[in-house]
Amino acid sequence: MSGCKTGNRRLSKKDDDVSSFSKLVEEVRQQITETEVDVVKARIDAGENLVLLDVRARDEFVDGHIEGCEFIPRGFLEQRIENQISDKSTPIVLYCGGGTRSALAARSLQELGYQNVESLKGGFSAWKQAGYKIRVARSLSQEQLSRYSRHLIIPEIGETGQMALLDSKVLLMGAGGLGSPVALYLAAAGVGTIGIIDSDVVDRSNLQRQILHTDDRVGVPKVESAVASLKALNPDIQVRPFNTRLTSENVLDIFEQGWDVVVDGGDNFPTRYLVNDACVHLNIPVVHGSVFRFEGQVTTFIPHDGPCYRCLYPEPPPPEFAPSCQEAGVLGVLPGIIGLLQAIEVIKLVTDTGTPLNGRLLAFDGLQTKFRELRMQRDPQCVCCGDDAEFTGFIDYEQFCNVSL
Repeated sequence: MSGCKTGNRRLSKKDDDVSSFSKLVEEVRQQITETEVDVVKARIDAGENLVLLDVRARDEFVDGHIEGCEFIPRGFLEQRIENQISDKSTPIVLYCGGGTRSALAARSLQELGYQNVESLKGGFSAWKQAGYKIRVARSLSQEQLSRYSRHLIIPEIGETGQMALLDSKVLLMGAGGLGSPVALYLAAAGVGTIGIIDSDVVDRSNLQRQILHTDDRVGVPKVESAVASLKALNPDIQVRPFNTRLTSENVLDIFEQGWDVVVDGGDNFPTRYLVNDACVHLNIPVVHGSVFRFEGQVTTFIPHDGPCYRCLYPEPPPPEFAPSCQEAGVLGVLPGIIGLLQAIEVIKLVTDTGTPLNGRLLAFDGLQTKFRELRMQRDPQCVCCGDDAEFTGFIDYEQFCNVSL
């Protein structure tokens, strides 16, 4: 009999807990706004600027979620929300599986000062039952979850941003001083496909700054050396080598392969103009970098949304004003600084995070350890991106410098 009494007491406590939780949920629902799925769908279709926020567990999100939603698991909501949605007047509709967790989450956001918070009545289940479109996410493998774990906990990147990186295709112009740090860090970040254009071979004089390469690869084509280094760092990615010099004859064949961003790490003016003209023609963003002795520059050109390279320099300078790389020299660590800034620009563009250097030129003085930012304007008369510009083909300028940075 004593055992039965103990069991009754346990059952009674469990019933009390369920009852207390139910009362809590009912109280919360009196304090928040719950919105029917049909109403939310109509607002989305009307183009209302609202944020749909999924607060379920990660495995639930991967199994299926509402197209275009943001994702913060309920357990991390208070910790991450202000980084992900900083404007507390933003209209937010939270949803979970059935509407309970999102109701509790809505009250939490109200307590944090968010002014326009609603909970989706019936949650994801009601959305599916209404027959509205859902998206099934491609999930990260356990190895990827481990490899990119430090990205996944950054609100601005998270799983959505990491998936964007894995799905992206970035083309690098050059496997030299600038291309080396860009390639290594983009590979480490998980850029899914990296293309590299370079016709040179590894020379011992390169090793002072071109960290993709090693002494035992002297005489090996740089693109082959690059593939070996990047695949050793991250076998999760694809590397596509183009062992050729970029010319007006092959530029479209290479650039018309679905690249999301082109990184200009070229060491000469003719290549920079060719990259610029092709990317404006094909509407591909370019992250540009250049170095000279102790100084470097980096910027981002987004076609038709700011200046292009020709807006700054309409024509190449005369050869006597463009000293060769052998004549000018470059401090070995300088390409690393500029290349890493280029890599950050690529990641921002791919993940649609932050503000790229579009219309801004960032100049670095290594001797003074100073950065300067210069504003740039699009030239409406530019022969490449101007209002009346017409594409008439590509120009092969005289090569001023054939030595990699």
